[in-house]
Amino acid sequence: MKSLRPDNEAAKDTTLLLARFMTEFSFQIARSEAEREQAFRLRHDVYCEEIKGIPPTDPVRRLEYDIFDNEALHCLVRHRTTGLTAACTRLVTPLPGADAPLDRLPLQSYAEESLYDSPLHPDQATRGSFYEISRLAISPHFRPTLKGKQACGHSSSPDQARFRDRRTFSFLANALFLSGCAVGRLTGTHLAYAMMEPRLHRLLSMSGFHFTQVGGEIDLHGKRRAYCISRKQAEAGMNPQLVPLYQHIQKQLSEQLESTSRLPQTAATNL
Repeated sequence: MKSLRPDNEAAKDTTLLLARFMTEFSFQIARSEAEREQAFRLRHDVYCEEIKGIPPTDPVRRLEYDIFDNEALHCLVRHRTTGLTAACTRLVTPLPGADAPLDRLPLQSYAEESLYDSPLHPDQATRGSFYEISRLAISPHFRPTLKGKQACGHSSSPDQARFRDRRTFSFLANALFLSGCAVGRLTGTHLAYAMMEPRLHRLLSMSGFHFTQVGGEIDLHGKRRAYCISRKQAEAGMNPQLVPLYQHIQKQLSEQLESTSRLPQTAATNL
C-alpha cells in the first residue's frame, strides 16, 4: 500500500503556511480617499510601470484609475508588520440607469466583440446579481520570487530581510479572488466576471475555482479571455484547505461592510 506520508506532510505544511498568512496580512475595504489612492498607486506601479499596458491617469502622483473607480468597492491586502499594501482588487457592479459605460461591466467597454452570445453574456444576467472582479495587482515586493535588486515602480524598498521567507506570498492571488467572492456573498450578488490571462486562470483552477469561458481571446497587455463563475460554483469547488482563509476574509470584510448601504440586511454571512 502506498504511503500517504508525503501527501499528509504537504497538506500539513500548507495548513501551517495559511495560518501564518492570516496572521501576516489583513483585509480591508478602502473607505477613505487616502486608502483608495493606495490601491491606485499600486495599480500604477504594476499596470503602468511594470506591465506598461496602461498609461498613468495621474503621472505626477503616480496613480492609475478610471471612470469605474468612483462606484467600485476596492479591497486592499495589507502587510501587518510593515503596513504596506501588498495587493488590491476592485469589484464593479453595473449601475442601472447610469450613463454609459457605467451601466455595464468594464470588460464590456473594451471586449464586447469577444464575448460569446450565450445565456452567460452579462446582458442576459439579472441586474444586481453580478459584478466584475478587475484590476488585480500584487506589489512586486510581495511576489514569491523577487526579481532584481529593487522592485519596479517604488522609490524605496522595504527591509528585504523581513521577507526572506516568502512562502506565504504565494497565497495572495487566491486571497484577492476570495476577497471578491466574500464581498459578492456579503452584498447578495451571485455571478462574478473577470478578464484573465492564462496563468491566473490556471492558478485559480488548481485551487478548485473552475470558471466558464465566456469570450474569445483578445490582446490586452497580453493574451486574455473573459470568464465567469457563480458563487455556488466557487464555494463548492474550493480547495478545502482554503475554506478557513475564505471564512477569515469574509469575517474581516463583513465587519467593515455591515454599516454601509452596500450590504443588504438579508445578505447571508455564513458558509
